[in-house]
Amino acid sequence: MTHSAPDTPAVALPNDLRPHLTPPARDWLDQALAEAAQGITPTTELHLAEAARRCGPPHADTARLLILQAAHPTPVDLTRVYHRGTADERRAVLHALPDLVAGPDAVPLIEDALRTNDTRLLSAALGPYAAHHLSAHLWRHAILKCLFTGVPVAGVAQLAARAHGDAELARMLADFAAERTAAGRPVPEDLHHVLALTDPEAVPPHPAHEDGVPHGKES
Repeated sequence: MTHSAPDTPAVALPNDLRPHLTPPARDWLDQALAEAAQGITPTTELHLAEAARRCGPPHADTARLLILQAAHPTPVDLTRVYHRGTADERRAVLHALPDLVAGPDAVPLIEDALRTNDTRLLSAALGPYAAHHLSAHLWRHAILKCLFTGVPVAGVAQLAARAHGDAELARMLADFAAERTAAGRPVPEDLHHVLALTDPEAVPPHPAHEDGVPHGKES
């Protein structure tokens, strides 16, 4: 059975985006959103791939995010899009996870992104979804990878809440700093910031748990 695209898109263009798009780009994105309402199809994946060419690189991330939101994909859909996509498309999937996946089903995508040396993927991976669902062990190693690769920790979601009172993270940071010093290499400024956050005597962040989701401190 063939479904025709709805007359209006499932996700409307944000008012702060619309004025920055050319008329052809607005028309293309409106149509892409309408077609995405049918789900993740080959056409939807094509639209994700051509977002930069159609809307311009400055607006491609927003366009891809809107298309994914309009499609209401399952974790299986997102996994397929992620592994088939370019780095830019993978980043779009990672940014979309908090709005599209309620449980931990998409954690393997976060883990895959953290194994790369693409700093933009690393940054995208450590958003609110990882803050809620990534294990303490993997989260700690992700923070160390940020320090090693130069990814600013300011972009890590719920950094203060997860680092607070984490003695194991403090130990790992101290070891990393000692290794850098012994090798005659500078210690990243962000390391001192994160280390201060692990102090159990510091005033805990408020609220400590976003959306009421606790974060364990298991080793």
